[in-house]
Amino acid sequence: MGGRSRWTYALNVCGHNGVRRTPMGGSRGLAVRDGIEMSLLSGEHALYVEGSLRAARRWFDIAYQEAEQQGDTDGMARAALGLGGLWVHEHRTAAEAAVVRTRQRQALALVGPQSSLALRLRVRLAGEDDYRSGGYDRILAMVEEARRAGDAVALAEALSLAHHCVLGPEHGALRLALAQELIEEAQRTGRRGDLLMGLLWRTVDLVLAADPHAERALVELRGLLSKEDHLAVGFVVDAMEVMLSIRGGRLSEAEAMAGACADRGAAAGDIDSAGWYAGQIAAIRWYQGRVAELVPMVTDMVNSPDLSAVDRSLLAVLAVSAATAGERRLAAGALARLRGQDLTVLPRSSTWLISMYGGIEAAYLLGDAATAAEIYAVLRPFERLPVIVSLGVTCLGSVHHPLGVAMLTCGEIDKAIIHLRAAVHENLALGHWPAVALSRLRLGQALRGTEESRRILALARQEAASMGMTLPADCPMPPAEVVCVRRGRKWRIELDGRSVLVDHIVGMAHLATLLANPGREIPAVDLAAGAVASEAAESAQPVLDEQARQTYKRRLSGLQAEIDELEEMNDLQRAATLRAERDWLIDELAAATGLAGRTRQFAGSEERARIAVGKAIRRALVRIGEADAVIGERLRSAVQTGVRCSYHPA
Repeated sequence: MGGRSRWTYALNVCGHNGVRRTPMGGSRGLAVRDGIEMSLLSGEHALYVEGSLRAARRWFDIAYQEAEQQGDTDGMARAALGLGGLWVHEHRTAAEAAVVRTRQRQALALVGPQSSLALRLRVRLAGEDDYRSGGYDRILAMVEEARRAGDAVALAEALSLAHHCVLGPEHGALRLALAQELIEEAQRTGRRGDLLMGLLWRTVDLVLAADPHAERALVELRGLLSKEDHLAVGFVVDAMEVMLSIRGGRLSEAEAMAGACADRGAAAGDIDSAGWYAGQIAAIRWYQGRVAELVPMVTDMVNSPDLSAVDRSLLAVLAVSAATAGERRLAAGALARLRGQDLTVLPRSSTWLISMYGGIEAAYLLGDAATAAEIYAVLRPFERLPVIVSLGVTCLGSVHHPLGVAMLTCGEIDKAIIHLRAAVHENLALGHWPAVALSRLRLGQALRGTEESRRILALARQEAASMGMTLPADCPMPPAEVVCVRRGRKWRIELDGRSVLVDHIVGMAHLATLLANPGREIPAVDLAAGAVASEAAESAQPVLDEQARQTYKRRLSGLQAEIDELEEMNDLQRAATLRAERDWLIDELAAATGLAGRTRQFAGSEERARIAVGKAIRRALVRIGEADAVIGERLRSAVQTGVRCSYHPA
């Protein structure tokens, strides 16, 4: 009997006001059985036709108690199945979940083991067990068993429940296959709810995969709901509409829609209505630059029993909001709870990607390179996906973005640039304009000191302003550490993981002095004289002070002994290295002394020193740029020459 005809039967038996009545000539026992059937049909109509989870739970609870009193095992089984609802884990508190689970197991023990009801109960129990453990083997085995049994209803329910257990980012193709099969099975079950669930899952799967046809599927689903509503499915559709408004940069509109969506979810009796609303508001506040405001709300919610058993996303939100608010201890604690003992075993649920995104942002704000690197390693395989919460609740753009931020945190600038360029491209393809602006901000930071950086940052700020969006405050990054060391007749320069060798020229010595004193202004006359002196230095300075000359001489006397020993051991490579150092020291001492070993003085004017030193440094920068354009550009933009010279890393 189809859903509509069975509902008509229930109304005929029980009356349109829902009050149980006894058919003419019937006994009280028949009236009780009709009452049980009425409650079951009312629950099934509420669940599969109206999508009212709250009403369905009420009817199935009544039906179970009545069926248990009358020893109606089939009635108990149908009621226990209905109490599970449309989704998995609808009963969040330990007490509620235990009641429903006990009823399902009790009913399974009483019905015929080969019956359709027994198969459906095993499907439900497998789905619940897998979801809580983060697995999917048992529910997929039940899908196969339902296929072999040829039971359309059991298979439809197994296909839908299996979806919950494979919402991790690695299961996109499997989910789409399950959704398509569910749509086909709905033609056999005749239940409108099965068709809507199949179309909903297909839409969700396309959204999670960033498929360009995802919005077409959403329009199709919205069209069916406009003809006859379904509260539970409509709630998810409304949530996806909120997500699309956030992507479009319509943040104020999205906030109003999120409130209306939460009201609809509450009316449907969906336990996730409050959590989804919190997630949507968190995304909006993130792009508005107001995420610090969320600390009190998220602190209250993070331990709520209403959260899914595998959901750690609010810990990520708390870590980011607390770090932004300057509450570093709270942020560090939330980040540690998010990581757990081993990130690799964290269940990859529908909130896993957002949890990793938040973990990286928190690590960035806290300067926690170790955590950023750890999350990067587990997140990297999913770089082509969007970061989407649950069933399309909200979206934070391309996975490339948090990967780029992780590399910024670790100081791997070249890798950060690659990921952030990809993030800008992928976010443009998504039409996620707030995410585009944010990725451009971070890309500009990674390219700091370059003309491209200035252009990208200006564009990011312009786009953000057009959406009423405030870009998050930039996290002060430590200046890129520069190593500039002379080795014989060459200099080795290291910056941001890059390394280059250039031949010695006079300007390299000046440049090395600046790089060793970031942020300090050094008079050109001091650089020309080979000394780093205070701003009050005299106009004539020794190229090497007495202490430096004595240090060089002591090193020279020891070097020859080391060279002789290495040559005796036939370690010619190390001996050659030390000979190069010896030759350099001899050159330095020769340049620093005049006739009879007197210290040479530089007594030229400031103007002569400014011109000579400036030319020498610029020649050195050109030479570095020819060897490595990236290092050359970074140094060129950070070095200032003139009467006073300086190096100011971005």
